[in-house]
Amino acid sequence: MTFLARVLRVLRALLRAVGTALIVPLLLFEEWGWEPLAALAARLSRLPFWAALEDRLRRLPPWGAVLAFFVPVLLLLPVKVLALFLFSRGHAATGLTVLVLAKLAGTAVVARIFQLVEGPLMRIPWFARWYPRWKAWKDRVLTIVRQSRPWRLVRALNRRISRGWRRFREG
Repeated sequence: MTFLARVLRVLRALLRAVGTALIVPLLLFEEWGWEPLAALAARLSRLPFWAALEDRLRRLPPWGAVLAFFVPVLLLLPVKVLALFLFSRGHAATGLTVLVLAKLAGTAVVARIFQLVEGPLMRIPWFARWYPRWKAWKDRVLTIVRQSRPWRLVRALNRRISRGWRRFREG
C-alpha cells in the first residue's frame, strides 16, 4: 500500500469518526423526540382542516412526498432568522428558546409527515435502497451509545431522580 493510500485511508477514518461524533447528538434528539412529537402532531388530526391536510399528504405521489418535507423547512426559516436576529440584539436566552421551540415543532411536523408518506417514499428506488441502510447504521450507532458508560450513568441518574420525584409527589 502506498503512502498516499494510507494517508487517504486514515483521513477517511478520521472524517467518519468526526462525522459520527457530530451527528450522534442529533440522532439522540431525533430518537428521543420522534415518536412522542409525531404522536403530539397526530392529535391535531382531530381538527377538520388538519385531517384534510393529512389525507392529502397520504395520497401524494412519491416525489410530492419528498417535496412535502420542504414545507416545514420553509415555514421555519423565518423563525430561525428571528432567532438569529434576537441573538444579534443580545437576547441570547430568547433566541435559544425560539430555536429550541422551532426544532421541537419542526421535528413534530417532519415526523408526522414521514409517518404519512413513508409508503410513497419507499416507491422511489434510491430511497427504498438507502433508507434501510441509514436506519441500520443509525440503530448500530445508537446501540453503541446506549452501551457506553456515560449513557448508562445518565440513565441511572434519571431513574433515581424520577423515583425521588414520584416519592415526593406521593408523600
